[in-house]
Amino acid sequence: MVEFLTALLSIVIIDLVLAGDNAIVIGLAARNLPKDKQKQVIVWGTVGAVVIRAAATLAVVWLLKIPGLLLVGGLILVWIAFKLLIEEKNHEVEAADSMWAAIRTIIIADAVMGLDNVLAVAGAAHGDFLLVVLGLLISVPIVVWGSTLFLKLMDQFPWIIYIGSGVLAFTASKMIVDEKLVKAFFAEPLIKYGFIVVVVAAVLLLGRWVKQKQSKTASSQS
Repeated sequence: MVEFLTALLSIVIIDLVLAGDNAIVIGLAARNLPKDKQKQVIVWGTVGAVVIRAAATLAVVWLLKIPGLLLVGGLILVWIAFKLLIEEKNHEVEAADSMWAAIRTIIIADAVMGLDNVLAVAGAAHGDFLLVVLGLLISVPIVVWGSTLFLKLMDQFPWIIYIGSGVLAFTASKMIVDEKLVKAFFAEPLIKYGFIVVVVAAVLLLGRWVKQKQSKTASSQS
């Protein structure tokens, strides 16, 4: 039960940190429409995006059972965790002039932006389809109605990003150590948990160092 709740909490945190930008995409796509249409676009665009994301995540959960893919997915997720700390966000989404065009824009943008989210959630779910569905049901309403606030909080308190990145790095390292091809190597608990700690610490420290370097370069150029 504790493992289930820990995985569920990881999924919700991953969804919030990686999908927080989706509210901005929704707002940008619908900004040219009348106010009464904007609400419909937000609802239907979100429904469409969630259906596609849920289907994609469930497919990835199934695919990760193929030997070797858990290791590959874990390595990709380590890079996503690192990228989360150093990447500057870019929201170049064209405003649509019709309701259906706006809905289409939201769904396509979410599908493209949500690839990292899909992999991360699938990894955190450890093959449990129920966890994927519960995670989406809990986090999607927060993303849609509360992510503007969440984004402001992330700007105000940068350590929130580090929590998200740490959860991603933890999920990635768990995927790697659970891979059947290398599981024997991590049979000793000290090696297994030592590896997880090293991966999480390396991602956070390296990410912080690169971010500080970027800030210094930006200030010297301005």
